[in-house]
Amino acid sequence: MKIAMLARNPKLYSHRRLVEAAEERGHSIDILNTLRCTVNIASHRPTVVYNGETLSGYEAIIPRIGASVTHYGLAVLRQFEMAGVWPLNESVAIGRSRDKLRSMQILAKYGLGLPVTAFAHDPKQTDEVLKMVGGAPAVIKLLEGTQGIGVVLGETEKSAKSVIEAFRGANVNILVQEFIKEAGSTDIRILVIGGKVVAAMQRTGAPGDFRSNLHRGGSAKQVKITPEERSTAVRAAKAMGLNVCGVDILRSNHGPVIMEVNSSPGLEGIENATGKDVAGQIIDFIVANAKPGKTKTKGVG
Repeated sequence: MKIAMLARNPKLYSHRRLVEAAEERGHSIDILNTLRCTVNIASHRPTVVYNGETLSGYEAIIPRIGASVTHYGLAVLRQFEMAGVWPLNESVAIGRSRDKLRSMQILAKYGLGLPVTAFAHDPKQTDEVLKMVGGAPAVIKLLEGTQGIGVVLGETEKSAKSVIEAFRGANVNILVQEFIKEAGSTDIRILVIGGKVVAAMQRTGAPGDFRSNLHRGGSAKQVKITPEERSTAVRAAKAMGLNVCGVDILRSNHGPVIMEVNSSPGLEGIENATGKDVAGQIIDFIVANAKPGKTKTKGVG
């Protein structure tokens, strides 16, 4: 099988592992720098040009689109979809997952556990927003933030108000969420492939940091999840329309609550923590499911 991967850095662990897993199984895989792809929008002949050559012959594509280039990356992925190339995750589903507000609304619609979340435009509504989430401490998040960047804990009413007003004064969109105190600085990343949980790890933040991101100095270990946590992760992936994703949950006093559904989950932390060949399972899923024109939205949803 001939596979393409949209990614800007071929040296990243996740990208190297996917290439290794594909080649071990006898498949060819090319890493295409997302920003070097040119979309040729022509009636009935959607093509992608890369370094001066029109791309063809790919049976599947793995989108590993960086958060900073989401808009352009999704345009490129849609072009591949319209040309009949099967995507591991579809452009529409990735777009949902990258929009924190939209993803929370979708998950809430399907009755999945979430922290109480509020969203408002007017900074004058700060008091009302904080009241909705149960007051301080409260978590304030940039809608466009990733890997723990743009996530702030307002420990007191005064500090929470200051952070909210500062963000809104800078004209950036934020979410305000209740702080799940009982979770501490620990969360669980559950990796779902094709509607099945394949691995899970518990992440703990660096000393003094309530965020558990490994990129911010956190640590990880394998964890046994409950049937309810497993069901929550599978349902979240289905609600978002993602074949492969990392579902981040907190263990609250009222059951698992979802913090985020990541459409391009990193593989290094979870493979090292669990010893599982997640990259291989992703390639096996592609081989079993990739068919020309099988994309649900055909790039136009």
